[in-house]
Amino acid sequence: MKYIVAIVQPDRMQEVLDLLEQKEIHLLTVSNVMGRGRQRGVSEIYRGHKEAGALLRKLKVEIAVNDDYVDIVIDAITRGAKTGRVGDGKIFVMPLEETIRIRTGETGNVAIG
Repeated sequence: MKYIVAIVQPDRMQEVLDLLEQKEIHLLTVSNVMGRGRQRGVSEIYRGHKEAGALLRKLKVEIAVNDDYVDIVIDAITRGAKTGRVGDGKIFVMPLEETIRIRTGETGNVAIG
């Protein structure tokens, strides 16, 4: 089991969701976050207004998957989020020790879905 965390541009989220949906990846969490990378928060125009230079708006996508789906998820996120410009984001893949479905008490691979 792996826990995948991706930081993507807000305007690329729909493409990422569409590609994940095509691969039958439905279970995920998305959060609004702020941060900066190599561009060190350089000001940019986003949806018609100038963003502050210190931190930029991003979306964090979190997905727990069984090992068979890791490459599929990475490919979908990469293809959906990539523009070729600085700030496209990052994907982090971490081992996931345990998963427990609260409602049923199921654990491990079964609990992921």
